[in-house]
Amino acid sequence: MPFMLIYADAWSWIVAANILLGIHQGFAWSSTVVMKMDLVGEKDRGLAMGLNEFAGYLAVAAVAFLTGLLAAEYGPRPVPFQVGIGIAVVGLLLTVLWVKDTGHHVHAEAAKSAVPLLEKPFLDTSVRHRVLGSVTQAGLVNNLNDGMLWGLLPVLLAGQGFNTASIGAIAAVYPAVWGLGQLLTGKLADHVDRKLLLVLGMVLQGIAILFLPYVDAQGTYIALSATLGLGTALVYPTFLATIAAHTHPKQRAESLGIFRLWRDLGYAIGALLTGLIADRFGLTASILSIGVITVISGLLVWLRMPAERRCLEPIDLKKWLEKPDVRVVDVRSPEEYASGHLPEAINIPVDRLLEQARTWPKRQRIVTVCAKGGGRSAQAAQLLRDVGFGRTWWLCGGTLGWS
Repeated sequence: MPFMLIYADAWSWIVAANILLGIHQGFAWSSTVVMKMDLVGEKDRGLAMGLNEFAGYLAVAAVAFLTGLLAAEYGPRPVPFQVGIGIAVVGLLLTVLWVKDTGHHVHAEAAKSAVPLLEKPFLDTSVRHRVLGSVTQAGLVNNLNDGMLWGLLPVLLAGQGFNTASIGAIAAVYPAVWGLGQLLTGKLADHVDRKLLLVLGMVLQGIAILFLPYVDAQGTYIALSATLGLGTALVYPTFLATIAAHTHPKQRAESLGIFRLWRDLGYAIGALLTGLIADRFGLTASILSIGVITVISGLLVWLRMPAERRCLEPIDLKKWLEKPDVRVVDVRSPEEYASGHLPEAINIPVDRLLEQARTWPKRQRIVTVCAKGGGRSAQAAQLLRDVGFGRTWWLCGGTLGWS
């Protein structure tokens, strides 16, 4: 691709080079995301995605800065693109000599996973699955407003009389907070209810966008740009971690690919939609429309996606056991159950749970239990919530913590 850009003498070559860049993104970046998820396991996927996105955007910023300096010193061609050639060669060598396939990690995880296979991965990931569909629409809207910001924010700021340096400073705060923030928010996605992070992130973005047409001070624009970056940092690694948590290991790569298709289409949809609205109704109407869409997206996540409830304390369960609508389910194997269990618990191994739960009332309170709590019991509780059992918890400390 760099060679095409160096020697291009017509725009068709530039377009062709960008097509190759898109194909590269589809193969290399998607594989990077999937392989890291395969390696780190369930408990650290948010952290891994936060580090991955942080490193990626840091590299974009660093190379953009370097090639800008080179272009200023040596001209736009060929020197800046020689950097790309060097990076491509080094990346290829590292991949061939060092990177190992992660397929065996997937097979090992699949052998003990209780997450049901999706019947129709494309439809389920896009719309039908309550969690996956919620995340996919939010991903599309997130990049839709991102496409709007890159196109219309400089126009808005120029119309307010800001010079090029000020516009660059305001615009730079957004990706800076976004990139750096993922170091923290990625880890948060492993410990905090991911639904909360998604709703908060989308609503923060939407509110910041809605304020953009009505301020005029540089400091206020910087604050709004930082808020946009924080909102995006909250959702970006959380999108990927949530998709991974709710798909079977054998379908994880496929579902992530479908999600990324819709998410990244948001850039194109955002650019076209905001341009059409701006031409017809003006710049302010276009920005406000995207702000409203972003807030609505967050509300859709809040309304449709099941909450990832944390554990129930043993003292609270003891109070609940006096009530008739509580079902305690030990999700370990029959052998583990026989070695010691809560007197009130029935035994249904996690891999048979959904089949047994088909006849249960959806409003019943269900508490899942394993030995220590937080492993199979947390997974079982999430499986039940995904299929409509909204009042489901797992027991803190498991059977070992029960006294």
